[in-house]
Amino acid sequence: MKLSDGIEQALHSVTLMAALPKGALLPASALADFHGVSKTYLLKHLQALSRAKIVETLPGPKGGYRLQKHPSEISVLDVILAIEGPEPAFRCKEIRQNGPNPLNAKYFKMPCQINAAMLRAERAYRNELRQISIMDLNQNVDQADHDGAIAKRGCAFFGEHMRQSNS
Repeated sequence: MKLSDGIEQALHSVTLMAALPKGALLPASALADFHGVSKTYLLKHLQALSRAKIVETLPGPKGGYRLQKHPSEISVLDVILAIEGPEPAFRCKEIRQNGPNPLNAKYFKMPCQINAAMLRAERAYRNELRQISIMDLNQNVDQADHDGAIAKRGCAFFGEHMRQSNS
């Protein structure tokens, strides 16, 4: 299964916003620069995250983005669904009913075994990602940051780009 690049960008942006202090926000241009991605493409995904009520948008020259929920309340699946939509990755088109000499509809009352297997895999995949919160991801990064380089990079970035909001 292939997910769009927007998933990686959205997840990294959300995990970065999860580390912001209360009342702080980041402009989209800074998020794009930090990750070395297109601002236009990232904005599309930030808008999807905003529609899904994962991030909050504060407009204006001093505006930016921040999480709308606590990082423990946002799952990896929430972010994926916000970007990719709720449709399953595999969508059966019932091609077994096509072609020459099609069989009577009575033979197709049950979903085909291929569709059933793919839907079971989709449920397992979604259940796994539903259990991983953005807070979990950040804790795993903290544990892997043995020499503090990740934290230093984040602190320097926040110092340069973070904005404070009164609301």
